[in-house]
Amino acid sequence: MNGNRVGSSLTIVLLVLFLVACEEKIRPSVVAVSQAEVPSQESWNSTVTFTDSGKVKAILWSGHIASFSERQYTHLSESIHVDFFDEFEKHTSLLTARRGKVNDRTQDFAAYENVVVISDSGTTLRTDSLFWDNATRKIRTEAFVDIVSPTEHIMGHGMISDQGLKKYTIFKVTGQAVTRD
Repeated sequence: MNGNRVGSSLTIVLLVLFLVACEEKIRPSVVAVSQAEVPSQESWNSTVTFTDSGKVKAILWSGHIASFSERQYTHLSESIHVDFFDEFEKHTSLLTARRGKVNDRTQDFAAYENVVVISDSGTTLRTDSLFWDNATRKIRTEAFVDIVSPTEHIMGHGMISDQGLKKYTIFKVTGQAVTRD
């Protein structure tokens, strides 16, 4: 009979311990995040078309797009491709990069990391960062640039150009050019 009491007492003690242990819930830590730090919209493998008065200016594709409406910008990552068009909606160039950013108010665009622009005329620009001004349709950078065209290979630091890479100015030039005698 004593054995039954010890067994019953042990069962009750274990049951009480089990119930007490179950009452204490593990609560996850909560970190306060401001509304501006959280994207208002996100999409993957998406295309965005930039237009003005119904005319296509650029078509952008990105692996990941995160829009921050409070800050009025859109972050682009996981590879980006942008096709640029002139005022007659004729394709002028293609830009690729790893990541970028769009100012939602002005639709200006910045590209970063392994930026390559290939114009329809055969000129290729390589740089680490590039800025496209939506209003003027010009591209510029302060970074190192490497431009190869059918007639020249020019390198330097800083440049400004039309988006088709037909008329460009490099600020600190180095490189080679083929001249016709």
